[in-house]
Amino acid sequence: MGSDLKKTLAYFCPACRRAVIAERSLFALSASAAEITCLCGGSHIRAELTDGKFRLTVPCLFCGREHSVVCSAKSFLKSEALAFSCAASGLDCCYVGEEGKVRAAMARLSQVVDKLCSVRGAPGTFLDEIVMEEVLSELKEIASRNGVSCECGSHKFRLSVNFSSIDVVCAECGAMARIPAATMDDVERICCKNHIIMKKI
Repeated sequence: MGSDLKKTLAYFCPACRRAVIAERSLFALSASAAEITCLCGGSHIRAELTDGKFRLTVPCLFCGREHSVVCSAKSFLKSEALAFSCAASGLDCCYVGEEGKVRAAMARLSQVVDKLCSVRGAPGTFLDEIVMEEVLSELKEIASRNGVSCECGSHKFRLSVNFSSIDVVCAECGAMARIPAATMDDVERICCKNHIIMKKI
């Protein structure tokens, strides 16, 4: 299918804060290392297939460093959307997948970037304390209905609360679901969920 023949890669340039979104064919990505450079020339993302795994080098707007991320070739090629995150901030720094889903994820992340710019330097454990409280409350409500499960079959999990997201981690196999908790849109999205499924990348 046409959508399976190409992947869209996206990130925010730390130099100019511009959203960088580009499409590459799976043939090109599999044949050799691909680099996507921001128009300002201040940053680039690199994707390379080695030993059956895709390795990405991603500049990070949030911590100012480069992140090296690895995922299986199967996940990279078959997933509709993958999100790679900054460990320091808990925020997504790169998306790979179908164009529509990647653009939608970048639009959501853009709201977070705008909010982060407006509160930078302000004290606080979370990007938005009220949003985090609401998302945690909804998450606990879903869990109380036995709505949190893992692909491995387990319903046991632990929570890791980040600056603007919550990681729901399987206690049995370590699979994970990341729940955004940065804007009121994130509250609306989790309110619509009946189930959360932890998955391995």
